[in-house]
Amino acid sequence: MGEVRLSPDEDRTSGRWSQRGAAYAVWYLRAVTFINVLSAVWVSIGNDIRRHNVDEFFTPYLLTAGFASGVFSLFFAVTMRRRKRAAWILNLVLSGLFLVLFALAMVAAPEFRRHGQNWFSFVVTLLFVVSLLVGRKEFYAKGDRSNPKLAAAVALGGLLVTSLLAACLVTVANTASSGHSTFLERWRYGVMRLVSIAADDSRFPGIATPNWVNVVINVMSTVLLLLVLWAAFRSVRSTDPITAEDEEKLRDLLARQGDRDSLGYFALRRDKSVIWSPSGKAAVTYRVVGGVSLASADPIGDPEAWPGAIDLWLAEARAHGWTPAVMGASEEGGTIYARHGLDALELGDEAIVDTEEFTLEGRAMRTVRQAYNRVKRAGYTVRIRRHADIPEPEMERLLKLADDWRDGETERGFSMALGRLGDPADGRCVMLECTDADGELRALLSFVPWGKQGLSLDLMRRDRDSDNGLMEFMVLELIQRAKEVEITQVSLNFAMFRSVFERGARLGAGPVLRLWRSLLSFFSRWWQIESLYRANAKYRPIWEPRYMLFEKSTDLLRIGIASARAEGFLEAPGLPKWLNRKHLETKR
Repeated sequence: MGEVRLSPDEDRTSGRWSQRGAAYAVWYLRAVTFINVLSAVWVSIGNDIRRHNVDEFFTPYLLTAGFASGVFSLFFAVTMRRRKRAAWILNLVLSGLFLVLFALAMVAAPEFRRHGQNWFSFVVTLLFVVSLLVGRKEFYAKGDRSNPKLAAAVALGGLLVTSLLAACLVTVANTASSGHSTFLERWRYGVMRLVSIAADDSRFPGIATPNWVNVVINVMSTVLLLLVLWAAFRSVRSTDPITAEDEEKLRDLLARQGDRDSLGYFALRRDKSVIWSPSGKAAVTYRVVGGVSLASADPIGDPEAWPGAIDLWLAEARAHGWTPAVMGASEEGGTIYARHGLDALELGDEAIVDTEEFTLEGRAMRTVRQAYNRVKRAGYTVRIRRHADIPEPEMERLLKLADDWRDGETERGFSMALGRLGDPADGRCVMLECTDADGELRALLSFVPWGKQGLSLDLMRRDRDSDNGLMEFMVLELIQRAKEVEITQVSLNFAMFRSVFERGARLGAGPVLRLWRSLLSFFSRWWQIESLYRANAKYRPIWEPRYMLFEKSTDLLRIGIASARAEGFLEAPGLPKWLNRKHLETKR
């Protein structure tokens, strides 16, 4: 028999019902979460729900009252919203078994059928199971192949650790006045408390613990179960990094189209992955951080081929349950991304200096001119060279100094940082070396190519004991000596929320804008938001807006955390580096 094909109208109708089924399943789990948490703080409601779970009453799937139940149902709601296939399978199995037991109880015991609460619970659970079946196509996100092994390892290792902790806790808090218990018995008691909902204390006459001990053990059990579920449902953490062949093709695209985006060269970071358009004329580079597929700046290559690369990037994100996001897209790139269903939020502005138009003359540049002349009179000089022109021994010395001058152990930057220095493949990058009157090297600046006649700031390092103003002095030297490296434009630092600081300081600014500016100024004490704006503004640059693109506003917090991790401002807790699988594979 031939394959039966649906007409376009039938296919659209089937798709709508599938989406509605998936939406109902997610909202059901959210509603159950709300009721579970509410019942934990509203005693009378909690008692009613618990009463419905004994004798002749039943409650719908997962509705059992209490914080622990709320945490589990919330976890399922989140994983189902992310379209995890594993979560769909587990919910279908559990709810299906619950429904079968429910139906058997209704058939075997006629008195259960006389209560309206049981019929209500049966119908609600049935609707949930039906919604899972109808919406099955919407749950397509794949998990990591290592998830089953990881979940088993977490379960076994976690049970061993928590049971030993529970045994130690019971040993310390045991108040039994009669009988004697061995450590093995206390360990068995801890295991029983960890895995049992209703524990039988009569089996352990030599053990009597305060209620808080049992609560602590139950909390450990809940945390362990959540960790096991997380390990079982986690998304694929990353894809293959950029290969040597990919890098060569990207460099070819940058050679032809690199003038479009000042951040294009940063696509060559080797911790990114790449997706090519069907024609191979464009690519999206990205990195997966915390379940977020984080693309930076615009796609690389021919703008006419951008949609093909973006489509494939979004399709891969959905297939793995990743949240798609773009950091630092230009207005042109943001417009193309927005046509693919992403919303845009202006992050700030990039400072671009036209070297042919720049001048230190005039009243507006008086402060900058004076600072520049002060550093110059102190005997500081700047040497400008392409990386390819720096001998290897000198480059090794510069690398050592750059590491010594780094602020902290973490190499920060993602959207506007290359993440490496001195690589032979980056010979067209430009290095600025600032030496004092005694010939001692005091600061370094490194710029990456921006097309054929531009540079983008990549790295800034200086000796902490050097004079202030060296970075500004070096940037001004580069701008005034631009012809030495044959450039006409320089991209400097990115200023977040630049328009807020600029408009908020003007006469007539509204109260909301002034409040927003005050709030950002407060946080600038730690994150240098305002100082970066002012450091760039002194060059009187051209401000080019940069955007963040996202699919749903509810994902903004998650995207923000992922971006902070990618940029090096946050570090997620995890295994030590020597235990990290990716680290071991790299070392091989």
